[in-house]
Amino acid sequence: MMAPRFGMRFDGANNNPEETMRFVTALVSALLLPLSAALAQDYPTRTITVLVPYAAGGPTDTIARLTAASMAKSLGQQVIVENATGAGGTIGTTRAARAQPDGYTLLVHHVGISTAATLYRNLSYDTKTAFAPIGLVTNAPMTIIARPDFPADTLKDLVAYAQQQGDKLTYANAGLGAASHLCGMLFMTAIQKQLTTVPYKGNGPIMNDLLGKQIDLTCDQATNTTGPISAKQVKAYAVTTKERLKSLPDLPTADEAGLKGFELGVWHGLYAPKGTPPAVVQKLTAALQAALKDPTLVARFNDINTEPVSQDKATPEALGAMLNSEVDRWAPIIKAAGQYAD
Repeated sequence: MMAPRFGMRFDGANNNPEETMRFVTALVSALLLPLSAALAQDYPTRTITVLVPYAAGGPTDTIARLTAASMAKSLGQQVIVENATGAGGTIGTTRAARAQPDGYTLLVHHVGISTAATLYRNLSYDTKTAFAPIGLVTNAPMTIIARPDFPADTLKDLVAYAQQQGDKLTYANAGLGAASHLCGMLFMTAIQKQLTTVPYKGNGPIMNDLLGKQIDLTCDQATNTTGPISAKQVKAYAVTTKERLKSLPDLPTADEAGLKGFELGVWHGLYAPKGTPPAVVQKLTAALQAALKDPTLVARFNDINTEPVSQDKATPEALGAMLNSEVDRWAPIIKAAGQYAD
């Protein structure tokens, strides 16, 4: 008997189970390649739906809608956004994970997809394996801010004051799993002091209470805070990304201001369900990369204080690596805080 082209005998003899499984996997992959290519050649032939697991009008929804509109230009089909909210984003994410893997149901999610893996102990999907990554979209900065009459004037002063006052200080977040919640946990871990956390149902009420001097601190996306910071309605201490903001050039990074290594970006990624044909994923990645070079999209992103990622980050490999590393990064922080959503 001639050996198959895959480089191993498959006659039932002298093959261990692992070798047999590798052979079968390689054979199935080879048989599916022509089918995948054929699907991609015609894809898409109808409307594509992008699920957003958060409410309409928020930063993630805005990013998804701008990206979808631009991707539609190169895909030649309508790309619509549907909001599937609830349970900290896990309802929409679950729906996306269970969708038909044909490229017609996608998901835009932010850093919360990685923290949900630990925050929710009974997820119906495995965060690391449930999706076929398409590419990163944006990495939006956050800012650490306080009420306008807060005693500390610099980040170093804030850290010293917080370490002295501890739970006498109030830190507002927009609920478990929200970016403000994650930033608060990271900040308290960095300064090794627990503050009194006050959960809200959104960032709007937080800003109102911060301006009204009813809350001491929060951490929110620059999309929401640039206006109040520029108008000196709040005290701003740092931006949480590696580089300063073009819109707030005088605001230092947290690392520059004394919290070495402190970094948190609200990154967004585009996903398809696991099992989506590789050629379809490749076509979606190409459409995403084209969208992120679209001058109209870049200008709109700049309007909301975010920027598209570079082309080498808008890839399945970069998003997959980011997702896996962020799941691993947040798990010990969340477990140490003992804060779970179920």
